[in-house]
Amino acid sequence: MALERCRWSLGRTNGGRGAPDPLMVAYHDEEWGVPIWDERELFERLMLEAFQAGLSWRVVLAKRAAMAERFFEFDARALSTADALIDTWLDDAAIIRHRLKLEALVSNARAFIALDDPVDFLWSAVDGEAVRNRFASNEDVPSRSAAGDLLSKRLKKAGFRFVGPVVCYAFMQSAGFVNDHVTTCFRWSVIDASSRA
Repeated sequence: MALERCRWSLGRTNGGRGAPDPLMVAYHDEEWGVPIWDERELFERLMLEAFQAGLSWRVVLAKRAAMAERFFEFDARALSTADALIDTWLDDAAIIRHRLKLEALVSNARAFIALDDPVDFLWSAVDGEAVRNRFASNEDVPSRSAAGDLLSKRLKKAGFRFVGPVVCYAFMQSAGFVNDHVTTCFRWSVIDASSRA
């Protein structure tokens, strides 16, 4: 019997006519919704969501490995001084090439390392404890929340860009601040959204 998954993870290959996309399925099954407490990983997820704005998540996943390689594995300290690389990145078809997003990556890295405790800052959006939602269907899962709106305001005040409410809530879903797997998805019961890894 096939495992039940959140519908968004079953994007099809071959223009929608093929099998479920293995990149999407793997991301859903192994990463999405798992609480992250590592500073570098949190910065990576936040920046991936910023790069996703206006694009499909499939595009981000397809270019993720190349972006990690070019962007010093999303090390914020290394990226904070990488202004001179932006023009080089714009010529690199292996990554998402968008000048404003690339400039935001560098300036966001500076804002990130300026935070006293980036992990606590980000997790404060949910008072340091993941929220385990109980959505019965994909249609019930919101694209934003009051907590995401608040995180967006805090990040913008701290100097971040490309961190609107929808981006912030998608980040919260990805990084396990909330467990938004639908209750029929096998991952909903697997993730202990209240535990700190």
